[in-house]
Amino acid sequence: MGKWLRKNGVTMCLLVTVLLLLIIRSFVLAPYIVHGQSMLPLLNTEERILVNTWVYQVDQPHYGDVIVFQATKKEKYIKRVIGLPGDTVEIKHGFVYRNGKRVKEPYLVGKIMGVTPPTHVSLGHLYVLGDNRNNSKDSRQLGPISVHSVVGRADWVITPFNRFGELTTAR
Repeated sequence: MGKWLRKNGVTMCLLVTVLLLLIIRSFVLAPYIVHGQSMLPLLNTEERILVNTWVYQVDQPHYGDVIVFQATKKEKYIKRVIGLPGDTVEIKHGFVYRNGKRVKEPYLVGKIMGVTPPTHVSLGHLYVLGDNRNNSKDSRQLGPISVHSVVGRADWVITPFNRFGELTTAR
């Protein structure tokens, strides 16, 4: 057995490593490449992030979470959670209002153009917006999204390396 292990130990180590990575990739963390500018200034296009695919198995989305969701059969979008089930969200005077109160959003640059009428977020749905509000396809066009379409929460920036680390989001 010792001779076999010395001869095949590296191969076994590699197989175990690959198996662990596949398990982690499938159930805990998934890589995602940011496409577009809808999350500026938080995330830039072509940045690579890690998405926690497990977190919403044990917890619910919160205001301010940056999530990845399946928008179409082929596309995943990354947006910020603004409204939870039971909320009413509207945009007026350049700002977001949730349940009649203006939402404090220190991560935004500038005011939002346009007006969005009050939208009720029904059970099992979320209202999501990109941080670059004037250049984002989000719940204003898509409507509230199903929680079942959520892939997970964006937690880490992995490239570029000068931005490597935990994704800090203002809630």
